[in-house]
Amino acid sequence: MELELDRTQLSGYEAVLDTTVFHEETLEMIVPDACPDILRICDTEGKVFLKSKEAQEGRVEVSGTVRAAILYLPDGEEGMRRVEATLSFTSTADSAAVGPQCSVVAVPWVEMAETRSLNPRKVLVRVNLAVHVQAYAAMTENICAGVLAPEETGVEQLAERCDTCVVACVQEKPFTFADDVAIPGSKPEAEELLKHRVALRCSEAKVIGSKLIFKGEAQLQVLYRTVEGALCSVEYELPFSQIMEVSGVEEEADCALQVQLTGCECILNDGNDGDSMISVALALLAQAVVREVRPVQLLSDVFSTVCGLHAERRTYTFHQLVENGERRVMVREILETMTAARSVADIYVNVGGAGQTREGERVTLTADTTVTVVYIGEDGGLSTITRPLQAACPVDLPGDCAVTCRCRLGGERFATPAGGGVEGRYSID
Repeated sequence: MELELDRTQLSGYEAVLDTTVFHEETLEMIVPDACPDILRICDTEGKVFLKSKEAQEGRVEVSGTVRAAILYLPDGEEGMRRVEATLSFTSTADSAAVGPQCSVVAVPWVEMAETRSLNPRKVLVRVNLAVHVQAYAAMTENICAGVLAPEETGVEQLAERCDTCVVACVQEKPFTFADDVAIPGSKPEAEELLKHRVALRCSEAKVIGSKLIFKGEAQLQVLYRTVEGALCSVEYELPFSQIMEVSGVEEEADCALQVQLTGCECILNDGNDGDSMISVALALLAQAVVREVRPVQLLSDVFSTVCGLHAERRTYTFHQLVENGERRVMVREILETMTAARSVADIYVNVGGAGQTREGERVTLTADTTVTVVYIGEDGGLSTITRPLQAACPVDLPGDCAVTCRCRLGGERFATPAGGGVEGRYSID
């Protein structure tokens, strides 16, 4: 006699690809006719913009652009000048489990950007890129929860309840942000914007009903040339809040949300009262991976007191989320300079790949970083120093855990002249 099984359905998404792709882009560029000849290149900083991501048969393709701001001292003229180079990129990650129906989460960033002068009118720009790619495929698992049998069959069964953490929803939403911000009256008047950087942070994400409500801020830092030809920086915190549609998710769900730049414009204008204004326009993409814990009833044993019963057994793997958090690590280092530094004009940090080592239940997470400081020497000359530094964070986790880590710059960056060089301080999350 065949018995009818009582089955329950567990649905969600399965991560079929989770990797980071690294590659290099180069570009030879002619300096525009409106710009003076290059005497010496001082600094290059790149911003990456995500344009598209697509799951294909057996691979994921991610494309975008890098806009590199190149700062240089002109030949025969005073004051810093800038040119901008735009480099397109396409990254691919292969996996046989990926198909066109997969949902893709992509996070690109710039590890390093540099420019070499080929002659006073021509430069070679090189950018090292990293792209973190995840692909999720919809899955449905039929789980045997029990046996439906008449009493006369003498069937006895044992069921147990398990909890499993599943990816319940993968969703995204593009949105824009625009504002006009004033350069404070305590700062010198701006002649030209040289470069700007945007750090995006999501401070809160919560599911309410069928909506995911999230908020955060865009930290904008602008470096500009004053009317007198000096360098000056100004920072702004631009808050944003958005609502994203999600489905099939309980309000206790855990959300991992990444906000990525897809476009950015900063334009210097004159305000109505004569003050300098900066018009900011950001195009952003929020990518959310929502996990929740679901109860599952599982038939673990069955037999009959009346007749022989043969049961086919199957093994299920249920995952638990042990910890999902953020740790902040401070990095502090004296960067030795060739000449004594009088003041610091700019500091920025590029974050590289993340690594991990395990000793028992102690996991040490590491992040490679590169800090760049633009400073003015005692002789009044402008110089740049770049150093690779590593941040390390020990975490205690059970030995059977699989650990994934993503690193980003956290908080503000500081640099000040110190004995023998420049002291740089920054934090990594």
